[in-house]
Amino acid sequence: MAEAQLKETPTEAMIAALDMPQGGWSQAAREDALARVRAMGLPQRRDEYWKFTRPDTLTQAEAQPAAIFDHGDAPLFDGTERLRIVFVDGVFDADASDDLTLEGVSIERLAAADSDLHWARDLYGTLEKNGQTPVRRPLAALNTAFATDGVLIHVTGTPSKPINLVYQHKSETSDAMLHHVVKLDKGAEVTLLENGPAAARFNTVMEVEVADTARFHHVRAQGRDHERRAATHVFTRLGTESLFKSFTVTVNGALTRNECVIELTGDDASAHVAGACVGDGDFHHDDTVFITHDAENCESRQVFKKVLRNGATGVFQGKILVKEGAQKTDGYQISQSLLLDGDSQFLAKPELEIYADDVACSHGSTSGAIDEEALFYLRARGVSHAEATDLLTLAFLAEAVEEIEAEELREEITGRLSLWLERRSA
Repeated sequence: MAEAQLKETPTEAMIAALDMPQGGWSQAAREDALARVRAMGLPQRRDEYWKFTRPDTLTQAEAQPAAIFDHGDAPLFDGTERLRIVFVDGVFDADASDDLTLEGVSIERLAAADSDLHWARDLYGTLEKNGQTPVRRPLAALNTAFATDGVLIHVTGTPSKPINLVYQHKSETSDAMLHHVVKLDKGAEVTLLENGPAAARFNTVMEVEVADTARFHHVRAQGRDHERRAATHVFTRLGTESLFKSFTVTVNGALTRNECVIELTGDDASAHVAGACVGDGDFHHDDTVFITHDAENCESRQVFKKVLRNGATGVFQGKILVKEGAQKTDGYQISQSLLLDGDSQFLAKPELEIYADDVACSHGSTSGAIDEEALFYLRARGVSHAEATDLLTLAFLAEAVEEIEAEELREEITGRLSLWLERRSA
């Protein structure tokens, strides 16, 4: 009983500090999520999927202050024609945002969608709830219960330009929760971009329903504020012959936990999740992925690369679950770290659980230093040590960046990584 009380106390303290939006079509889902949070309790270090990452600063009632970092660079994706939706410390900024009208898609704010028959009613909290089994994700349920805003995106065709969610951080004590719901109709296609530090502490959930033959592209750049903390969650369900591709680049941040939970429920579906991060000093970065194959002839790829130095920590927890009957599954998972000194560490937990007999699944995880032979080769040709290290680092990250389908976005991410590495070695 004492142990149960210890677990309940921080949970109830967090709940007491938050205000649940009242009324409307999301009310039932919010109340259900709140009941689940109370039943699960917020994560603790002894929980299996939190043993590598301390959840304390994500679960305490008040967010730790995070200094605002002005890096002086132009915002990422500024060279791309896109529809911008801006949130400042988790609050929608209408003046900074574009008009939300775009052909082939309808876009609404969660806080402003008041129709009882809204299309998102059947999705809000549904994929998040499904994603709680077999691994509990209480911070995502907390978000479903208390998120104050977000976007509801219904894609009926192929919009002419990407949709860009821009997260700005202007208060050192901001504590933001956003919940996004994206629904792609049959044959639809959209690219969703996310970038910016968002808040001192940020909890976000994105639920993505990808119908048959639809295609969803997601490219995310997590903000560079040194002291920010974030827990992000993506839940998606794929139909027949559909495609889901998500890539995240992370530089800076005291603590980042990115969770991605994917269900392939239609035959011939494909899901790719990739990430590249560069960490320096007080930096803890955790990628936790769970992919379930529940249909035939489906493909999944997990490609994660982490570059760490000066005591930075990288974590990867990735699982491929192949259910009975999910024959001809092709599952690939790789997680690698490049340790630029002896003080950094990479903690990995790759998993395969297979209940079908006609599958091709593989996983690999490695951790090592810069290739001395390659470094010597470049130095012998007049390349400085710093430049050679940066070139080899970019080559190491390239496999993850190549998962971005759009060449323009790949080049912009690579260019920005090159700039960041150059500044770090200066």
